Amino acid sequence: MKLGIHFMNFTLPGGGAALAPTLAATAEAADQGGVSLFTMMDHWFQMEQFATSYDPMLEGYTSLGFVAAKTSNVRLGLLVTGVTYRHPGLLAKIVTTLDILSEGRAILGLGAAWYEREHLALGVPYPPIAERFGRLEETIQICRQMWSDDDGSYSGEYYHLAETICSPQPIQKPGPPLLIGGGGEKKTLKLVAQYADACNLFGGDVAAVQNKLDVLKRHCDDVGRDYSTIEKTVLVQNTEFADTDAFLASMEKYAAIGIDLVSTAALAPDPAGWVAEMTARVVPRLSEI
Repeated sequence: MKLGIHFMNFTLPGGGAALAPTLAATAEAADQGGVSLFTMMDHWFQMEQFATSYDPMLEGYTSLGFVAAKTSNVRLGLLVTGVTYRHPGLLAKIVTTLDILSEGRAILGLGAAWYEREHLALGVPYPPIAERFGRLEETIQICRQMWSDDDGSYSGEYYHLAETICSPQPIQKPGPPLLIGGGGEKKTLKLVAQYADACNLFGGDVAAVQNKLDVLKRHCDDVGRDYSTIEKTVLVQNTEFADTDAFLASMEKYAAIGIDLVSTAALAPDPAGWVAEMTARVVPRLSEI
C-alpha cells in the first residue's frame, strides 16, 4: 500500500512569511520519506468545517508549481479541483504546465465543487448540483481532447471551444491521470467508472468504503470497464497514525477490500517534522501490505 500526504493547514507558526519554507520542507520530507502522492486543496477560503473562512489559504496550482521545484519523485495534484473555478480549456493548460515542470508527476483531481460561500463571496457562479456534474463531465472530455491529437472544436451543453490546441503536450501519455473525488453513488462513482484512473473516498469505516467500492464495481460492469484498472484511495484522519501497529492493522483491512493508497493531512504545528517522523515509522511497513 502507498501513502499520500495532504497539505491543508496554513495557520502555522510564523504567519504568511513562514508558509513558503514550511510548505517546501513538508513536501521535501514527503518526497524523501517515500510518499507516493502530495496533494493540496482547491479552495480560496479555508473550510469552515476545519477552521474559519478568514484563516489563511493559498491557491492550489500555484502552490503545486512551487512544490514541483522542491521535489523529484512524489506525484502532485489537488484533492480536488473544483470544476466551477477554472474554464476547462484553461485548466487543461494549467495541469499540462504542472506536468511539464514536474517532469511527468501531475495528476488531475476533479470534483463538482461544493463551497458555496467562497463562490458567492468572490463572484464565481455557483450553478445547481445537476449542472455542476454536467460541467464536470464536459471538463473531463475537454481535457482528454486537449491531451490528444484532436485540436479541433468541442461543443457541449455548457462549453464551446473553437479549438483545443495544447502545446506542448503533457509528458505523461495520454495525459495526467484523472482522479475523481467523492463517493456519490449515482453520479460521482458512475463518472469514475466511465472516465477516471483513480477515485478518492473518505476513510474511517471499512464497511462503508467497501459499500462504495461495490457500487463502483457495478458501474464498471455496466459500462464495460475493468474495475481493477482504477486506483482506489482513501483519506483518513492523521490521528490514526499515532499507534503504528494499530494503524497498519487497519490498513490491512483496507488493502483486503482493494484500497491502493491512503492519504492523511499533515496538521501538526511542524508539518515537516511530523511527516519525516511518521514516514520513517510507517512507509517501510506499509509498503509490505
